[in-house]
Amino acid sequence: MERAEAGSYSKVKSKKKRNYTRLLRSIIQGYGFMLPTILVLLVFILGPVLYAVFLSFFDVTLLGGTVLDYTGVDNYLRIMEDSRAKRALVNTALYVGIVVPAQTFLALFLASTLNAGLKGEKIFRIIYFLPTLTSSAVLTLIFMWMYNQNGLINNLLDKVNLPTYNWIGDPNIALYSIMIMNIWATAPLFMVIYLAALQGVPKNLYEAAELDGANVIQRFWHITVPQLRPITSFVVIMGLIGTFQLFDQSYIFSGGSGGPSNSTLTVVLLIYQYAFKSLGTMGYATAIAFILALIILIASILQRVLSKEEQFN
Repeated sequence: MERAEAGSYSKVKSKKKRNYTRLLRSIIQGYGFMLPTILVLLVFILGPVLYAVFLSFFDVTLLGGTVLDYTGVDNYLRIMEDSRAKRALVNTALYVGIVVPAQTFLALFLASTLNAGLKGEKIFRIIYFLPTLTSSAVLTLIFMWMYNQNGLINNLLDKVNLPTYNWIGDPNIALYSIMIMNIWATAPLFMVIYLAALQGVPKNLYEAAELDGANVIQRFWHITVPQLRPITSFVVIMGLIGTFQLFDQSYIFSGGSGGPSNSTLTVVLLIYQYAFKSLGTMGYATAIAFILALIILIASILQRVLSKEEQFN
């Protein structure tokens, strides 16, 4: 009896050991397959992020050999006293506050019109999407030519007896010029996302609403918008991330200065200036970059929380 129990215990123990070995082998194999991706993430994403956070606590001089002088949180405190940093933050916040809602609404409007079954729908899809295919630098140069005081836009305004503007040189208008360009260029990308989502909205909802006497606007507001709320949340978050990182258009428009009168100075452009144009301010630039990352993270979380509350209501 005791021998039988001992044999049974030994078999159970041996089985558990084999299962444990098999599990360990599968774990090692799984992580072995993931190892290249993990290394890439560590070397090119997580590593630089951690190193940037590390540099933000130092005065860094890159030229002539890297020199590190520990400053603690002085770089972060300096942001509160930097008038250019405050101006860049205000410009970026204004840009985000106007561009994100405008491009989201325009993308939804264009997608809804294309989904209505109009004639020549495929041609309009191609025409609407063309701005997205153009590189950012080329698009900026085209708009700079159009924004010229003797350019296309001012000529058109003059022909219809409307006032013309110094689109690039006027501090009160320069940032809005970039906004118009980016709304026109980025909305088509989000339009495609909305258009794909609209294909999944049940047609019977529109048919039932139409039978109840709902007009086009009512059907759009009470059926289309609620059905696309998760997609809108995604579009807004992507828009927030992209607009907070505005750099190339502002750089090209102002020649890298953020002018005129810092009117097109954005946070990312300011980071570039401190990191690569000013000697010994790399640590300060990384501190601003880290603060910007926190702002984007907080804005994205708030947007997700608000969108979930709207869905619950």
